[in-house]
Amino acid sequence: MASTEDVKALRQRTGSGIMDIREALDEAGGDLDKAQEILRIKGQAHAAKRGGRAAGEGVVASYVHAGGQIGVLVEVNSETDFVARNDKFQEFAREVALHVAAAAPLYVSEEDIPEEDREREMRIFREQAAADGKPEEVQQKIAEGRMRKWLDEVVLLRQKHVNEEKHEMKTIEELRAEVSATTGENVVIRRFARFQVGEE
Repeated sequence: MASTEDVKALRQRTGSGIMDIREALDEAGGDLDKAQEILRIKGQAHAAKRGGRAAGEGVVASYVHAGGQIGVLVEVNSETDFVARNDKFQEFAREVALHVAAAAPLYVSEEDIPEEDREREMRIFREQAAADGKPEEVQQKIAEGRMRKWLDEVVLLRQKHVNEEKHEMKTIEELRAEVSATTGENVVIRRFARFQVGEE
């Protein structure tokens, strides 16, 4: 039988539900670290199912770059205020704000890109490929490759976190999925605003 102290400790570490914690502790024979690992594995398996659940709580995190020339506000949402107060959740929000300051993405996700912007970029890439004098079937592949590269540059979730060593070359989407799995809730980067002195 899991002790109340162990349940409380794991709840603070992971933000998981109490019943899930009790089951994990039973499965791990009371070993907290092993139970945490079990919760992470189960959490990742359920993360996809949580995608449709409403995320109405959360935090606004800020980051101001040294010298005060660049500032960022990021809204990251969770399903409950309990998770919004979780240290891992808040650290994730701060890391996203830092990344936005450095990488200057234009959109949170691909779905946020206006269709006319996407079509304009594709048209430019096709024209560039045609100007290179490549065969027509090759032109399309070149244009699609350049489109993927452009998406990696402008879409936040597709970008690798700028602190590659700390985050093991993971994308913002991979880091978001990990936080979702760890907390047991749908975690959503809702929006961001990036300000740079001298820019409109």
